[in-house]
Amino acid sequence: MSDCNFSIPFQQPVSVVIAKAKAAIENYHGTFNGDETSGDFGITVYGNTIKGTYSVTGQVLNLTITHKPFFVPCSTIENLLLKEMS
Repeated sequence: MSDCNFSIPFQQPVSVVIAKAKAAIENYHGTFNGDETSGDFGITVYGNTIKGTYSVTGQVLNLTITHKPFFVPCSTIENLLLKEMS
């Protein structure tokens, strides 16, 4: 299965963006490990696991989904992430 890669530009301080991401993942009882430069996360939704990593380059959050259900398209995950990060 190929990875999903997303780049999400942001205007807020990186600390705010990472705090939002961590809160969104933990709100769904997921795990979030990392800091303002990089880390990883995992979440289980309806019995399906989604795992990934992130890194920050300037004002861009780079996400790589490394594990997802085969029936969930990358675009669905990207749209959910964009919604949660707004």
